[in-house]
Amino acid sequence: MAERDWSDSPLGPPAGWSPSLKTTVGLMLPASAQIVLFWGEKYCALYNDAYAPTIGDKHPRALGRPASEGWAELWDDLGPLLDSVRETRATFEARDRQFYIERHGYPEDVWFDVSYSAVLDADGSVGGVLCIVNETTQRVLAERRHKTLLALADRLAQTADAQAAKRAAVALLGETLGAARVGYAEVSTDDQNLAVASDWTTPGMSSLGGESRPLESFGPKIIAALRAGETLRLDSLADDMRAAPHADGYASIGVRAMIGVPLVRAGRLTALLYIHEAQPRRWTEHDIALAQAVAARTWDAVERARAEQALHALNATLEARVAERTAALEEAQEALRQSQKLEAMGQLTGGVAHDFNNLLTPIFASLDRLKRQGLGGEREQRLIDGALASAERARDLLQRLLAFARRQPLQPSAVDLASLIANMGALLESVTGPQIRIVTDVEENLACAHGDRNQLEMALLNLAVNARDAMPDGGTLRLSARSASQDQPQPAGLPANAYVRVSVSDTGHGMDEATRARAIEPFFSTKGIGKGTGLGLSMVHGLAAQLGGVLTIASAPGAGSTFELWLPVSRQALALTHAPSVKPAKHAGVALLVDDEPLVRASSADQLTELGYLVIEAGEAEAALALLDDGLCPDVIVTDHLMPGMSGAEFCRRVRARWPGRAVLITSGYAEVEDLAPDLPRLVKPFRHEDLASAVAAVRRLEAMS
Repeated sequence: MAERDWSDSPLGPPAGWSPSLKTTVGLMLPASAQIVLFWGEKYCALYNDAYAPTIGDKHPRALGRPASEGWAELWDDLGPLLDSVRETRATFEARDRQFYIERHGYPEDVWFDVSYSAVLDADGSVGGVLCIVNETTQRVLAERRHKTLLALADRLAQTADAQAAKRAAVALLGETLGAARVGYAEVSTDDQNLAVASDWTTPGMSSLGGESRPLESFGPKIIAALRAGETLRLDSLADDMRAAPHADGYASIGVRAMIGVPLVRAGRLTALLYIHEAQPRRWTEHDIALAQAVAARTWDAVERARAEQALHALNATLEARVAERTAALEEAQEALRQSQKLEAMGQLTGGVAHDFNNLLTPIFASLDRLKRQGLGGEREQRLIDGALASAERARDLLQRLLAFARRQPLQPSAVDLASLIANMGALLESVTGPQIRIVTDVEENLACAHGDRNQLEMALLNLAVNARDAMPDGGTLRLSARSASQDQPQPAGLPANAYVRVSVSDTGHGMDEATRARAIEPFFSTKGIGKGTGLGLSMVHGLAAQLGGVLTIASAPGAGSTFELWLPVSRQALALTHAPSVKPAKHAGVALLVDDEPLVRASSADQLTELGYLVIEAGEAEAALALLDDGLCPDVIVTDHLMPGMSGAEFCRRVRARWPGRAVLITSGYAEVEDLAPDLPRLVKPFRHEDLASAVAAVRRLEAMS
């Protein structure tokens, strides 16, 4: 101050200063505290040696000059502050007060503890403002760095996902530094490319997420420095000798200043934390230290997360394999239990149905004879009609039970599904009513199915009735037939074969899982008492299984149901014409009747006698063979199928083998497919008079033709 030429200062030479100013300066100069005095209306700056370093290259030109000149970059902030103290004479104090200052040739944010007080002149007016300051920039930045790292630790602790950890880190770093773009890039395994999964950006800065760029495009010197583990601090890419040759490439992604913190593992550059600015920026030591700390902590978290994810994946795979095998075992056990349950039910119902068919046979025969003879009056005939109708219903019920048990007598042949579905159109419309739209869809040139045409018609009719009941307010019933493609998954347990699929779909209320699981059980019904026998689906399921196929059910509440029959493709040729029906007629001759049930045998003998036959009875197949061996030569042999000892099928084969040309007819309540071959004529119990007459006439005509 003594050496300074004060002629250019608004304060003038010190000799002319007021006593208050001289006294204040005298107290201030030897103090170790950082003090600056802003005097006069222009706030001319006077400060001590302790304060000079805080303003950097502003000293000594700021000495004695108006503060608006020396602190021009922050005058909008400092000026009102000084005015307030001058006007109010109230001391202003603050800790870690932030200022924006240019003291080393570049702008920077700095922090001070400050105390601004009014200094009175001799006349009692405020002559100036005395400022005692203490710079706290390094402490503030250190605390902020520590706070940022604590926040980062909290964010990283909340995620076990590697990508989420990186996203959390770059967002926090970008917000703290006020950068334009922050992200992580990973080096490809061949050390040729840098790939970015995602990054954090401010509005106006594009993201590099999803991009991959060759390492060489960043410049060989830059890449060499990164591989050496050097943190890059580039205030201006255009002015850096290593980056300048590639400045245009950096500019193409909006970068003119950057920090790059490399991650080197086992001597190999594996990843890079980048911080980008759209304009040149002087990065501080604090910026570099924070970026390095964030990079180190984040990558530790990433590697830990990846290790944990790998371990979890291994455990999950193991758990999944165990769960899959357990589920498969449980499914197999459940399927076995269901199969055993259905098999047991099938055996029970099949046996019961067979016995009841034998019981119904004489009832049918007796009622039928009473009806044909016209016995009694009108009232008696009504009673007979009612009894016959009940017997017919009982017979239908038993046939459904046998179908479920897979023991119904079938006459499988090649069935043209297109013709079958087309011929059922009128019948289905009469069953479903006008509220339901019927749609048929049959594949062209569809192969014939292996099946019993009459039983298939009955099955489709049952499914159509179920569909109708599921759509009380109307809907659409779709009947379709398709080939099963070879690449289409087949239902479980179905042998590899060629199949056709016949499906009946509705738009009704559908079934839940529990209902669908029990749908094919006999007598299970959701229609309520008196609205169904619960045997429709059971019959269809049994028919499909007996033909070598399967019934599948797809349904969900509110989504309708689809019932699909998988039937083997027939290997037989399609019969173009049907054999003419045989009218019942009386044929004189001898009939050998074989049945182990006395009541059934008696009623059948009575019917054959009425047809004009002399009936010879036998209670078992062995006894009948003995009669034939003794010379009996009957015109027709009528035999039951299931009998103690030799079955009716085996008996007929022996008869054909030893006495060719004999007309044979098997009657049965049910039959096993593998035992009762299709080539053996049969008549299903219970039967009426005209049924027996037609069947006997047919077998005699067939034998005559052969």
